[in-house]
Amino acid sequence: MRPLQISPETAIKLAEALKVPIERLMHMPQHILIQKLAEMAKSETSGNPDPSTERKE
Repeated sequence: MRPLQISPETAIKLAEALKVPIERLMHMPQHILIQKLAEMAKSETSGNPDPSTERKE
């Protein structure tokens, strides 16, 4: 699998936002990255900035 085709600046911002090491982010499958970004966007719109603290019912 080849690394994501994103700029270094974008990679740094995404790694910080997703709280993952940049090396892990660069080799993350694209569909997983999109899923994590969607979860992050959903948690921001619901007012909960950290999806790991969301309560699962």
